[in-house]
Amino acid sequence: MQKPQVIFLDAVGTLFGVKGSVGGIYSQIAADFGVEVAAESLEQSFLAIFPTSPPLAFPDVEPAQIPELEYRWWRSLTGAVFNNLGYLERFPDFEAFFGELYHHFATAEPWVLYEDVIPALRLWQIQGIELGIISNFDSRIYQVLAELGLEYFFRSITISSQTGAAKPDREIFQIALQKHDCPPAQAWHIGDSKKEDYQGAKALGIEAFLIKR
Repeated sequence: MQKPQVIFLDAVGTLFGVKGSVGGIYSQIAADFGVEVAAESLEQSFLAIFPTSPPLAFPDVEPAQIPELEYRWWRSLTGAVFNNLGYLERFPDFEAFFGELYHHFATAEPWVLYEDVIPALRLWQIQGIELGIISNFDSRIYQVLAELGLEYFFRSITISSQTGAAKPDREIFQIALQKHDCPPAQAWHIGDSKKEDYQGAKALGIEAFLIKR
């Protein structure tokens, strides 16, 4: 295959993943606030509610508004996860709990870096291939990448909350391509979601690869 000008990668599930489970992390931090909920129940509730949430994208808003909108988006989802199990009202201060949880996911602590990632990124850099991230993530990704030692590998980071469009929408891929002045036919995209990553990239003419962790 012809060497691409740029390789784009998804973030969660491709470069790094959740350490343990989302439900386990929610359960652990909830316990610190006096609310005992089984990790398995929270995981099931999260997996049921997350796919039904609106895209983590905010079109036609001022950049200064985005951090607050990101926070509210996750606050709404997290509240729904606990409310679905009848535990929301058991928190003496849900806002304090959520603030702690939100900050926690901005650190390296809840994430695990897949062992093949850095060797692959280094190899592509040696080959002179530009690297970028396209992710349905929020602005906490910059801190996470820095703490995981990944930030210096990527020339561009394109996230849904800042572009106003989420994968598989063509717009987020187009914006990422523009940052590299690269036509779709000269780019690759690697991700773990068939719909958002593989089909989204293919629809624009980007060579796509589906990774199964």
